[in-house]
Amino acid sequence: MTKQKEISSAVIARLPRYYRYLGDLRDNGVERISSLELSRMMNVTASQIRQDFNHFGGFGQQGYGYNTEYLYAEIGKILGLDHKHNMILVGAGNLGSALIKYMNFRNRGFYFKAAFDINEALYDRQIAGIDVYPMERMASYIRDYSIDIAVLTIPKAQAVKVAEVLSGCPIKAIWNFAHTDLNLPGRIKVENVHLSDSLMRLSYEIHRYEESVSEQNSAAQAEEN
Repeated sequence: MTKQKEISSAVIARLPRYYRYLGDLRDNGVERISSLELSRMMNVTASQIRQDFNHFGGFGQQGYGYNTEYLYAEIGKILGLDHKHNMILVGAGNLGSALIKYMNFRNRGFYFKAAFDINEALYDRQIAGIDVYPMERMASYIRDYSIDIAVLTIPKAQAVKVAEVLSGCPIKAIWNFAHTDLNLPGRIKVENVHLSDSLMRLSYEIHRYEESVSEQNSAAQAEEN
C-alpha cells in the first residue's frame, strides 16, 4: 500500500464516506458495484473514485467492478477500524452524554471506558453504563487503562488547560468539540470539530439558492415586461 504521507487529506476525508455507502450496500445484499454505479449514489465522479482507490492498490477488476464485502473490509482496515480504540469523555454534559449513548461508535470499534467532569453531582452516576469521575483522576486513568482517544466536550475556556494535561499523557489522539482549535505535540493527532461551522455552511447554501431563485424570477419578470 502507498505510504499514507503521500496521500492527500482530501482522499483520506472521502474514505469514511465510501465506507458508509459500502456498508449500506453490503447490508442490502449488493455483492458487486461498479465505480459508475457508486459515483451516481455518492455524487463523486467515477474517475475520482478509481483514482482514490488506486492509492491503496485499486481493489477492482476491469469489467467486474468491486466486490462490496471485500472493498468494505479493506477500507475499514485502511481506516484502522480492525483495531479496538479505547476512549474517555471529558465533559459529561448534554453533548458528551449523547456521544456516549451513540452505539454506532462501539460497532466501529470505539469504546468509551470512562467520563470525567468537574461537576461533583455527576460522580455517583453512570451514563449508558459509563462511570463519571473527577477530573483529577483523568491522567492516572489514561495511564492505567491504555486510553487511545480523549473526546473533549467542554467549554473553550477549559479546553486549552485540559489539552495541556493530555499532552503529558500517553494518548494518541484528541477528538475536540470545544469551540477552539487545539495545537498539541505532533505525536498526538487532533481532530477539531466545530458544529457551528457545518451549520453556517448550510446557511450559505440556503442563501445562495434563494439568491439564485430570486435572480431567475427577476429575469423571468423582465422578459414578460
